[in-house]
Amino acid sequence: SPDPFRVAPALTEVMGRLASQPDRLVRAQADLLSRYMDLWQSAARRMAGETPEPVARPAKGDKRFLDADWSDNPVFDVMKQSYLLTSDWLQTLVGGVEGVDPLAKRRVEFFMKLLTAAFAPTNFLASNPAALREILATGGESLVKGMENFAADLARGGGQLAISQTDYEQFKIGENVATAPGKVVFENELLQLVQYAPTTEQVHQIPLVIFPPWINKFYILDLRPDNSMIRWLADQGITVFVVSWVNPDQALANKTFEDYLRQGIYEATDAAMRQAGVDRLNTVGYCIGGTLLSAALAHMAAKGDARIASATFFAAQQDFAEAGDLLLFTDEAWLKDLEARMDAAGGVLSGQAMADTFNVLRSNDLIWSFFVNNYLLGKEPRPFDLLFWNSDQTRMPKALHMFYLRKFYGENALAKGELELDGVRLDLGSVKTPIYVQSSKEDHIAPAGSVYRGARLFGGPVNFMMSGSGHIAGVVNHPAAKKYQYWTCQDLPATLAQWQAAATETPGSWWPHWLERLKFHSGRARPLCEGEVLSPGPPPRRNRRRGAPTCYGVSRAP
Repeated sequence: SPDPFRVAPALTEVMGRLASQPDRLVRAQADLLSRYMDLWQSAARRMAGETPEPVARPAKGDKRFLDADWSDNPVFDVMKQSYLLTSDWLQTLVGGVEGVDPLAKRRVEFFMKLLTAAFAPTNFLASNPAALREILATGGESLVKGMENFAADLARGGGQLAISQTDYEQFKIGENVATAPGKVVFENELLQLVQYAPTTEQVHQIPLVIFPPWINKFYILDLRPDNSMIRWLADQGITVFVVSWVNPDQALANKTFEDYLRQGIYEATDAAMRQAGVDRLNTVGYCIGGTLLSAALAHMAAKGDARIASATFFAAQQDFAEAGDLLLFTDEAWLKDLEARMDAAGGVLSGQAMADTFNVLRSNDLIWSFFVNNYLLGKEPRPFDLLFWNSDQTRMPKALHMFYLRKFYGENALAKGELELDGVRLDLGSVKTPIYVQSSKEDHIAPAGSVYRGARLFGGPVNFMMSGSGHIAGVVNHPAAKKYQYWTCQDLPATLAQWQAAATETPGSWWPHWLERLKFHSGRARPLCEGEVLSPGPPPRRNRRRGAPTCYGVSRAP
C-alpha cells in the first residue's frame, strides 16, 4: 500500500481544518519566525564570544544529540536547535487543531512524529559530526563497513531492509539465554508447557503458571541467570510452569481466540494441576497473554470454575479505550489491507511485519539509532539479550489476530461486557479472583492509564502497582540490579492521576512486593522429597502422570 498508515485521509481532514483558519496559520508562521529570530540572535551572540542559553533543548531522554559537537561546535549547534524548533512547531501546530475527528488528529500527530524523526540531522552523513569524524579517523573504512552492513541487512530481510539491532550470533537459546533447567511436561498443537523445579528445600504447594504473549517467545522471563524471573521464583520455593506458544504456520491459520482459550488457558492449567497434584493454581498473564487470561477468568466465573487462586497481570490490557498508538493501526480500512496481506501469505502474518510495527512505535530508539550506528558509523550493534529476544518474533494466525484487533482494539468489547466466547458473554465484574496488576510508567504498548482502566473492571480485590521504565524493562527488573522504582497505593480512585497523587514510591524492583502476595496464595511450604527432580530427556507427547503425587511442585523422574 502506498499509504500503509492510512495517513492521507486524516492529513487531508486536519490540513483542511487548518486552511479554514487563516488567522491561526498566520499566527503560527509568525511564532515560528519569532523563534528563528531568537535562534539567529543567540548564534550571533555566541559568535561574538558570549555564552547565551540555548533557544531549544532536546527532550529529556533524547539520546540523538549526546555527541559533544552538537553543543560545542556553533554550526552543529545551530543545526540542532533549528531542527528542534521546527519539529516542535509542527507538532504544536497539528496538536492545536480543533473540530476534527480525534483519531484522525492522533494519526496525523503520529505521522508528524515519524516524519520529524526521519529528518533529524543525526540521520544524514553530511550533518552528523560523529560520522564525519569516524570517516576521517578510519580513512573512509567506516563508510565501506556501513555499506557492507546495509547490504547484509538487506539480504537478511530478503530484499526488505531488516536493520540489525544486536549481534545475533552472540546468543544461542539454551546456551546463554533461556538456560533455566526445565522440562516440557505437556504439549498440544498450540503450546508446550515447561516446568521449572524450585531450588529450595521447602516448596510451596500451589504452583504458578505463566502465559507470556504469543507475539514473542517465552524466554523473556529467562534471558540471563542474573535477570531471570523464572530462576528467581524457583529460588523462592515456587514451582513455575511457563507456556511456550507454537510459532503457527499456514496449517493453524484458522485457529481462533476461543481455541487459544480452550487449548491454551484451560488445557495448560489442567496439565499443570495434574502434574503438581493440586486443584488450584496461581497464574500470570503478560501483555496479550494477560488479555487472554482476563477473558478466561470471566469465562471461568460464568462457569463456576474456581481453579485460579490468584491472577497477576504484567503490562496487560482489558480496557483498550486508551491503548496508545497501536489504536492508530486498527481502523477498518487498515484492517482490510492487513487481512489481504495475510491471505496472500497463506493466512498468517509474518513475524517481521509484527517487528516492524513495534519498531515504528519507537522509531528513534529502535530504527534510527541503529541506522546511524550500523550504516553511518559503520559499527556492529552491541550484543544485547533483550533485543535478541525482541527480534525473535512469531507469526500470527489470521483468525486469531483479526479477532483480537477488531474485538479488543476496535470495539473494546471485553471492557464493555459485549465479548462472547464459547457461548458465554464475558463480564469482568463477575471475576472475584484476587488480582495483582503491574503497569509501567513509560510503557508505549500498554500505557499505564490503559492498564489502570482495566484494573478497575474486576469485581474482586485488586492490587494495582506501577513500576518505572517501559513495557519490558519495567517487568524484567531483578532485585539484584537495584534499578528503577515502583509506586503502590491501596485504593483505586477514578483516574490514574488521582492514584499517582496518593501513591508511595519505593526504590528498586517490585518483584519482592509481588512475591509477598504470591506466597499468600501459594499454600504452605513443605519439604521437597528426595528424588523429586526434573529429569532430562525429549519432550513428552502427552502428560503421562495421572495420580496425585506424595510431594508437590516437581515432576518425578522416571
